[in-house]
Amino acid sequence: MHESFILHSSYKPTGDQPEAIAQLVSGIREGAQAQTLLGVTGSGKTFTMANVIEQVNRPTLILSHNKTLAAQLYAEMRAFFPENAVEYFVSYYDYYQPEAYIPQSDTYIEKDLSINQEIEKLRLSAISALLSGRRDVIVVSSVSCLYGIGNPQDFSQNAITIDKQVPVMRDDFLRQLVDSQYVRNDVDLHRGAFRVKGDTVDIFLAYADYCLRVVFWGNEIEEIYTFEPIDNHVLDEFDYFNIYPASIFCTTKARVENAIGQIRQDLADQIIYFQKEDRPIEAKRIEERVNYDLEMIQELGYCSGVENYSRYFDGREPGSRPYCLLDYFPKDMLMMVDESHVTVPQISAMSGGDAARKNNLVYYGFRLPAARDNRPMTFDEWEEAVFRDERSTVFVSATPADYELQKSGGVIVEQVIRPTGLLDPEIEVRPSKNQIDDLLEEIQQRVEKDERVLVTTLTKRMAEELDDYLRKYGVRCAYIHSDVDTIERVQIMEDLRKGVYDVLVGVNLLREGLDLPQVSLVAILDADSNGFLRDRRSLTQTAGRAARHVNGKVIMYADTISSAMRDTINETARRRAIQQAYNEKHDITPHAVGGLTSSMNPLAALSKAEEQNVQYEVKKMYEAVQAPIIEAMTEKELKKAIDATRKQMLRAAKDLDFMEAARLRDELLMMEKKLENQ
Repeated sequence: MHESFILHSSYKPTGDQPEAIAQLVSGIREGAQAQTLLGVTGSGKTFTMANVIEQVNRPTLILSHNKTLAAQLYAEMRAFFPENAVEYFVSYYDYYQPEAYIPQSDTYIEKDLSINQEIEKLRLSAISALLSGRRDVIVVSSVSCLYGIGNPQDFSQNAITIDKQVPVMRDDFLRQLVDSQYVRNDVDLHRGAFRVKGDTVDIFLAYADYCLRVVFWGNEIEEIYTFEPIDNHVLDEFDYFNIYPASIFCTTKARVENAIGQIRQDLADQIIYFQKEDRPIEAKRIEERVNYDLEMIQELGYCSGVENYSRYFDGREPGSRPYCLLDYFPKDMLMMVDESHVTVPQISAMSGGDAARKNNLVYYGFRLPAARDNRPMTFDEWEEAVFRDERSTVFVSATPADYELQKSGGVIVEQVIRPTGLLDPEIEVRPSKNQIDDLLEEIQQRVEKDERVLVTTLTKRMAEELDDYLRKYGVRCAYIHSDVDTIERVQIMEDLRKGVYDVLVGVNLLREGLDLPQVSLVAILDADSNGFLRDRRSLTQTAGRAARHVNGKVIMYADTISSAMRDTINETARRRAIQQAYNEKHDITPHAVGGLTSSMNPLAALSKAEEQNVQYEVKKMYEAVQAPIIEAMTEKELKKAIDATRKQMLRAAKDLDFMEAARLRDELLMMEKKLENQ
């Protein structure tokens, strides 16, 4: 285990990267709480960030405004720091419908959610790495890290340390595992569970892909080693080992008992309040709901919506902010806010909607007032948590906003020279009349050269309709917007790089930091419209998507030239001039850069490994069991079964159940082959 960061790269800082790195490192060491890196697209901002992390050598949080970019940054940082702890912390919900009450129609909406178990594992891995005391930790996160999680003190107290030199009874150890939220299952050993066979205890660690085996001899520990859960292959042996809890929301028995007493007292006060207000329905509702929750907590240790009681279990005062990922970092952490001009406003907007929904639930007797304290941080609380102690923040953006400049004292570190010599794209303004036909012609020219195209629209509906239109003309395209779920968005962009698609149509999701070096054309429809999607920063960011290609070009379809368009055109021309002068001085010929060599999907390596491990067994099972059944099917039955199996396979893949998806895929192939031969 390393105590310092070790950067692996075949490249050295060039252009204005060395100066930018030196300025940022110097500022951090001198105690600057905030600095701003203005780095144009393709100038190697991520590489600069990695060099700063290595030289400063502090636990680092990289904050991104969406999961897609967080996944991209995670993949890049893992490539730069393969020997260090690079972690991924994003929202673990594939689907989330929050609890709500709409008084106008007297409609109560129950909470509904689907948790992605693999992302939950990665979140636990991040927490465990931070609490292990390691200094070489990088956590790449979306803004979801500012939502409430468990008390770090309780999480740390529930960690279990086992040592060959320290006697412990097996049954006492089992009780500790249960207190740390591990579940006993002697039949199916899955993540977050343990099994017991005599004096041997196997634990499938909740934050890892391997298991831990502890072998007892009386009250002594004889062996401690990790092993692969599938083939029992031994990985490492240990003299001592730290086992971290199986849930981020972990507390102590004493705190639970104290919390139950406080909840009962607050329930009594709330009932009296509703009775005084002559609101018997609300009084009865809150009494029934909270008492039911308390029974569940006492019997099972949790209840549906237990997060609404988090203030009691955390031991916090009324009105205080919840604990979040920032509380797990040391006092001298380094934070890098990627695409800060978007990420910072997103932080500012998070708490408002949550407060309005909770106020309704409390007012109408669905929740106790303490539910309001289960919330994301407010912007003031975020500033208070970030700009204190020895903590340092670096805002990273191609178009920094006024907030970042003000926090940095008006001083920015500029990085506008690309080591590759690539120039900012040429910008051409064309009339909106017949814009789609003109765009189609431009697309065909790029397809012939095996280049990619991005098209930005103003609305989701326009993106989908344009996607349909282009497909009718044989264009291989896809659309991407906020309704497309996270893993699918990542896959669509990987497919664009590989050439599965030639064109990607989107709204504002195409602006921020996407690493798509195959894109040579960016087309902006309705470029002269008013609004944040067509302001100076948005247009500059959108145009930057074509800056990674030698033939980069931007076409703005507009009938007038707005002030935002003019500013973008002028700034792009300024940057082109700086780069051109640098190229001439150093005799550089612009050359293209490669994209990510590994998958952006942080779960991809796991999915491939799982599929390889089960492939042989799956094939044997099909040959023995499925083949005779399929052989007996009629043509009509086969067609119906193929359709149903394909839907199940896609659903399993979407849920990241790769073993089930692989099984269904092989079954589907067998049925399709049988149908062809009929």
